[in-house]
Amino acid sequence: MRDEYDFTGSKRGAVAKTAKERITIRLDPDIIEWFRSRVKGGGNYQTLINEALREHIGRQSGTDLESMLRRVLREEPRGDAPAPE
Repeated sequence: MRDEYDFTGSKRGAVAKTAKERITIRLDPDIIEWFRSRVKGGGNYQTLINEALREHIGRQSGTDLESMLRRVLREEPRGDAPAPE
């Protein structure tokens, strides 16, 4: 080890960069407890909240599996309809 280190130009904080944005959000205590109870033994409840929000957005935009299947089934020709010529 060196006797001295030069930290000129160094920055404090986390070393790893992330694509996520830090925000402050106020949630009801029971909501936070529900998510925390799902990650006992490791994990991050904030990740679960992020996944839940992403899933909700997918449902709203119609990109989830159920919406896609419903759309495909509506577009499928029915057996009682005459075949195109």
